[in-house]
Amino acid sequence: MTTELGVGRPTKRRSGAAVGGLPVADPRPLLDGDAVLGVRCTACRYPVAQDGVPWCPACYGPVEPARFATTGAAWSSTVVAIPVGERRPPFGLAYLDLDDGPRVLVHLAEPAVLPIGTRLRITGTDLGDLVAATIDDEVTP
Repeated sequence: MTTELGVGRPTKRRSGAAVGGLPVADPRPLLDGDAVLGVRCTACRYPVAQDGVPWCPACYGPVEPARFATTGAAWSSTVVAIPVGERRPPFGLAYLDLDDGPRVLVHLAEPAVLPIGTRLRITGTDLGDLVAATIDDEVTP
């Protein structure tokens, strides 16, 4: 009897329940009204913008639920010029350092390369991803 690799059992090549592997958590941050949901380590206070993380990724300590601000400063940004999934170019992406928490990836309301430190506010979601817009052209030093 011949069996194919990965048939009937999860393998590294077949991640996710949709393709026969183990269930995989959606790593994208969740927006709940005026806060980004996540966890914070009770030992080292490391913030993580992913709900349901079982332990701290920095020190492996216990975590507690946390709510983070929807404002922050751009750490980096780019304009994507190729189609990705359902998204059509051009669209902007930025890493946003939340004021009281972690760094998250956001889609920009308007595609643009932003100066580092540009103030952004998360305004909602689109296709499950966070969307942010600039706040009055503020730049942090």
